[in-house]
Amino acid sequence: MGVSRGPRTGVSGWLGHPRGLSVLFFTELWERFSYYGMRALLTLFMVAPVATGGMGFDVATAGLVYGTYTMSVYMLSIPGGFLADNFLGARRSVLSGGVLIACGHFILAFSADGMFYAGLVSIALGTGLLKPNISSLVGSLYAADDNRRDAGFSLFYMGINLGAFAAPLVTGWLAQSASFKGQLTQWGFDPQHSWHWGFAAAGVGMVVGLIVYLLGARRLRHIGATPAAGVPRPWGKLGGVLVAVVGLFTLVWLADTDPRFQWIRYCYVAVPVAMILWFGLQPDMDRRRWAAILLFSLGSLIFWAVFEQAGSTIALFADRFTRTEVFGHAFPSAWFQSLPALFVIILAPLFAWLWLRLDARQPSTPFKFTLGLVFLALSFVLMVPAAALTVAGKVSPWWLVGLFFLQSIGEVCLSPVGLSTMTRLAAPRMVGLVLGIWFLAAALGNKVAGILGGEFPGDAAGLESFFGRQALAVGICAALFLALVPWLRRLMAGATASKS
Repeated sequence: MGVSRGPRTGVSGWLGHPRGLSVLFFTELWERFSYYGMRALLTLFMVAPVATGGMGFDVATAGLVYGTYTMSVYMLSIPGGFLADNFLGARRSVLSGGVLIACGHFILAFSADGMFYAGLVSIALGTGLLKPNISSLVGSLYAADDNRRDAGFSLFYMGINLGAFAAPLVTGWLAQSASFKGQLTQWGFDPQHSWHWGFAAAGVGMVVGLIVYLLGARRLRHIGATPAAGVPRPWGKLGGVLVAVVGLFTLVWLADTDPRFQWIRYCYVAVPVAMILWFGLQPDMDRRRWAAILLFSLGSLIFWAVFEQAGSTIALFADRFTRTEVFGHAFPSAWFQSLPALFVIILAPLFAWLWLRLDARQPSTPFKFTLGLVFLALSFVLMVPAAALTVAGKVSPWWLVGLFFLQSIGEVCLSPVGLSTMTRLAAPRMVGLVLGIWFLAAALGNKVAGILGGEFPGDAAGLESFFGRQALAVGICAALFLALVPWLRRLMAGATASKS
């Protein structure tokens, strides 16, 4: 493969950035199209009766499958990054991951029900290879002192959200719309198989991304190469990483399948809390900083546990309890899944401008994190009266518009600062470990989202309590974070000083 020659900072060809950024922008756009296009349908497909082309799962089973799948995407990013760094190289990892993702979607599109889990496994493995390493390639396009780096990642982030916005509009229409089902009938196809057309569209999206990636490969030749042949491969460390991941999956599986092991779920929160308390009481400042790292990670877990119910709880609420029509025109319930990305596209530049405008007066990182949790709690507070109104029938779609708007404000306050905070708090030799903890928190948050989604009430009567309990829990967490802001600021000030 040759030796990487490093970033060529003087070469610009796409909006003032290295030409390779356009390749990675559109590859990631189409990969996110495939991911969010399938995710918008997954829970709805699983709970749909067999007679209408679905899997016929109960809500609890669908929630566990959804949570395990979305958890796997983040969990497998850890070995995916390790494989790229030490064995495959980032370029080859992205290509291999994209192929696995496309295969998984087409398995869902064309196979019998027995291959359903094989399709999910293929997508999860592929995403674990592609997702961390395409971001690594973006960073490799720039030298360490290149002041275009942040703007380049902002453009890349915009591609992610464009793909996430467009995907549910396409796959939702194919899977759920009466007009497309009528078209299938005219073509001689079974309209009950419309779900599989949505999955196929997600697969086509990934294929388009792979075509873009291969056509632009020459623009990426100088980055992400396979490690040189003479470099020893850390097989032992790879084995350790895989054993740890398999062990964690085993614990999650036991908690899901055996009532005797459901106590493991409480460890998702109890273990980080115990470690925060232990590190927080240490006299050494470097060790105490680990308490801040773990506290931010725990806050991230809580945030994603509610936010990621967009594909489970909120998808079911949209499908069963919300009027899916505007001005007399019906639309697929999956279209609601486009709103978070649309709001991020609108809000992210506004918040970036606001933080710059405020300059030294802008909120601290811990306070921004707290704001993220506050807006998340408010989103479910909003759902309490919406749930109460479902007793009289389906509610206005504007309730879900408000929900996603509040959650998107929370995401913009919390998510962009998360990785930056982790790298600031980590010692230079510990950055990889700290980012692994951050991804682990996101993975477990997604799993908890699936567990909570499995508790979604089957009728309107229990909805008010369901949303109210979660709003209260997140509100309490936000209050605790607010109380800890001064302590977190002191820890972060020490970290900044030690690296300056």
